[in-house]
Amino acid sequence: MRFFVGIHDPHQAFDFAECFISVNRLWKRKSDFAVGEWILDSGAFTELDKHGCYREERSVANYAAQIRRWKRCGHLLAAVAQDYMCEPIMLEKTGLSVAEHQRLTVERYDALMAEETGVTILPVLQGFKPRDYAAHIEQYGERLASGAWVGVGSVCKRQGSPFVIMQVLMAIRRVRPDLRLHGFGVKLTSLADGDVRAALYSADSMAWSYSARMQGRSADDPREAHDFIAKIERQQPIPTLLSWM
Repeated sequence: MRFFVGIHDPHQAFDFAECFISVNRLWKRKSDFAVGEWILDSGAFTELDKHGCYREERSVANYAAQIRRWKRCGHLLAAVAQDYMCEPIMLEKTGLSVAEHQRLTVERYDALMAEETGVTILPVLQGFKPRDYAAHIEQYGERLASGAWVGVGSVCKRQGSPFVIMQVLMAIRRVRPDLRLHGFGVKLTSLADGDVRAALYSADSMAWSYSARMQGRSADDPREAHDFIAKIERQQPIPTLLSWM
């Protein structure tokens, strides 16, 4: 499993071989920054959490412009599509249903693909119950080519037990075992689980920052992130549940 460490500020990027940066940190930035391999996040969670919709300034066209602007920095592997999360709290903010969020997620993906940014766009599978994700695969249809790199949304807030995320990942793999799944905001509890790591092609996390802050240390210290990465790398990938799939 490839791990992309989430970082607050672009100036920290050169400290890491692979990182995950939100476009929210780049909208007002003027200068380039040093970075290796990275993924650009769409900032979807923050946008919907604060506003309940995508404002005009965060339109698909404007996001595409940001992708084009920053793809010259380092090796931009992918930009995440602007999806609609399906946790109950997000449904309350938009007043829409899981099915509507799934439909809008696909529509926004199509619109971003039409922008032809020259960067791989990471589609996102959305849902809340495991069967929702399987249904969303069907909605994407032929958009998801064999071996496509695909994000798994709406899991970062419910990882008290690795079993929860595994239910979602297994539901997806039963339908499309070929997909290379990316886990957004995966906590150490899940990253330490061999089955979760075996089911994911890649993952990102800023749990290192939250943990440091909760323990009275700097939430911006890259050494905290490196310690977090080391903990993940020490884990042995010994899957159990996946062996019978």
